[in-house]
Order: sequence, then structure tokens, then C-alpha cells
Amino acid sequence: MSADARRSGMPATVERSEWLQRRLAVLNHRRLVPALPGAGWRAELREETGLRDLEGEYLERERETIAPLLAGLPLTADAFMGWFEGLRETGPGQNDALFSWLAGQASMAEMRWFLTQEVAGEAGFEDLVAMTQLRFPTRAKLELARNYWDEMGRGHEDGMHGPMLTATAVELKLEPSVDGTVCEALALANMMVALAANRRYAYQAIGALGVIEMTAPGRVAMVNTGLRRLGVTARGRRYFQLHAGLDIKHSEAWNAEVIRPLAESDPAIAHAIAEGALLRLRCGARCFERYRQELGFIDEAAPRRRLLARFSRASRAA
Repeated sequence: MSADARRSGMPATVERSEWLQRRLAVLNHRRLVPALPGAGWRAELREETGLRDLEGEYLERERETIAPLLAGLPLTADAFMGWFEGLRETGPGQNDALFSWLAGQASMAEMRWFLTQEVAGEAGFEDLVAMTQLRFPTRAKLELARNYWDEMGRGHEDGMHGPMLTATAVELKLEPSVDGTVCEALALANMMVALAANRRYAYQAIGALGVIEMTAPGRVAMVNTGLRRLGVTARGRRYFQLHAGLDIKHSEAWNAEVIRPLAESDPAIAHAIAEGALLRLRCGARCFERYRQELGFIDEAAPRRRLLARFSRASRAA
């Protein structure tokens, strides 16, 4: 632990420390929200430096945690893409029964709680793409630009994806806040911003963003089904309905134009992309587990899925 961390009174265990994630949420608000110069900029800079040190410790501990999952990672292009695309089924948190429960059984109060966590933990996909694409090779940069343009409604305010999610929050009267958000949801957002904002993790950011596009459609489709069952209007559901289909197309293009060319260029880059994908999926899996705990919903099939996932990884390694 750094000297700054000890002086601050931070708990000794930082991996999922609620203290740390709430402090990083404050850092990221300051990091991303436009502001004007003020006289206290030196004090702010000193505080930010300490928080970025803690952020780095958090990321490195998370990298150590997932290292065993990368043992035997195939690095030839076809084999790597097979591994990456396989995360759709076998990656951490995939096929979590939380989402079928949301689709078919959750009450409006339970759905509102879930969505409040999701909205509060939303890092802004379009902003993350914009931050990540800096100085990337032309082929990847062009696909990132196309993805960004879609997120921005192709230049039309009504088609922007961010405001669609805001419309859901308005219709359901959600009141997201840092204090009302579970630690795991904050950690997910903090992870995504950290990867995009620190250029040493730029390739991990590519993997994390790419795996979102690849794994999200099934989940958002079930959320949309649940919202429709509960009587939410088409406008209130539009964000989820759109992403259930659009992200499939985005994922196909992202894998072909971004992931594969970068992975082919250097085995070390392929490893970093894989690492970023697993970092994101692990954060998501922790969120789903915490959500189920808070909602009193037990996923009885989870142990069996974890066993099957381990068997699948072992088979690919062999």
C-alpha cells in the first residue's frame, strides 16, 4: 500500500473496498465533467495524484486476480478469436439467472432498484470509446469512430443512446446517486474509466469495450422483456430494445475490424485485450451476484455453470 493510502486512513484491503470505490467515483466525476479553472487547482491535483495511485493499485490487484484465467491463452489469430468469442457463453457472469428473473418475475420495485444501480454505474460508453481511440491504428480507429457515431445517434439528438437511458430513468422516477449505489456497480464504472483514461491500459480498454458489445444483447433483451411486462412505455424501453439488436452488429464489426487486427499485430496486445475483457466480465459478475443478494434472489444453477465454464476452459487449454 502506498504512503498516501496509509496516511489517508484507507482500509488495508483495497480490492473491493467500498471506501476506495466511492473515492474513485468522485475522482472520475472530476476527471470527466467539464469545469472552469479555480484557485484550488494545486490542492485538487495533489488529491488526484493520490487517488490515481490508489486506482493503479486497484487495477494491478484485479489483473493479478484474473491471471489464472489467462493461462494457456491461444495467441494465433483464429484460435484467439475463438477464445474471445467463446466468452459470450463461458465468460464470468454469462447466462446469470438474474436476467431471466428480471424478465419474468421481478416486481416494479425490484426492477427500479436494479435499474437505479445500472444507471448510477453507467460510465458513458460513447465517452469511453472516444477516450480509448486516441492514436490507434487507422483500421481500428475508423471502426471506433463508426461505433461512436451510432452511439451519438448519427448526429440526431433523438437517436443518441445516452438520453434514451435517461428517458428510462425519468419514466421510472429513478434517483441514482453514488451513496445509493452498491460498491460493485461503482467498481464496474471505475474500472471502465480507469482503463480508458490511462494509456498504459488502452488495449485492455479495447477488450473491455468489445466484450460489452458482444455479451450485452441477451441481457438487455431480457430487461426489455421485463419492462414491457411491467407496463413501461416504448419510449421508456427504447434503450434496451435498441441495444438488444444493434449491439450484435456492433460486436461483429468490432471483432472483425478492431479485435482481430490488433491481436494479429502483436501477441502482447492480444493478451492485453483478453485481460481487459476478463476484467470487465469479472466486474459484471460481481454486480450480478450482489444484485441477487440485495433482491433476495438465489441463482441455484450458478455452481453448475461455474463448473461447466472451468471444464470448457480446461478443454480449450488441452
